[in-house]
Amino acid sequence: MATQATAQRSFSFLQIAITLQTLTIFLQAVSAGLLLTSTYGETLHSVGARVVYGASMLYVLAAVLAWKPGGGSPRPVLHASGFLALTSVQVALGIAHVPAVHLPLGVLMFGLSVLALARR
Repeated sequence: MATQATAQRSFSFLQIAITLQTLTIFLQAVSAGLLLTSTYGETLHSVGARVVYGASMLYVLAAVLAWKPGGGSPRPVLHASGFLALTSVQVALGIAHVPAVHLPLGVLMFGLSVLALARR
């Protein structure tokens, strides 16, 4: 009984983490638009990148917590780790100013995050 409660709580934390990640990626798209049209857009996009990175790390933590104590599948940990790797590449591409890859990768990441959210 206690294991089921732990698994349910971890599942909820995982769902919150994925939702937060999806929302922050969407807000990055908004700030990218502001980057093109306003003077403060670059600051918002830069801060947003850090928030997305933090949300990706939170997703990994939530996936590990849902897997280890509850004895569930390690698949969410692999997905979250892969997403953290994509986020790292995305940040590097943004810093290097490679929009030809940075923008499509951002769209892909949003789609993958929405897919992960829909699966929960």
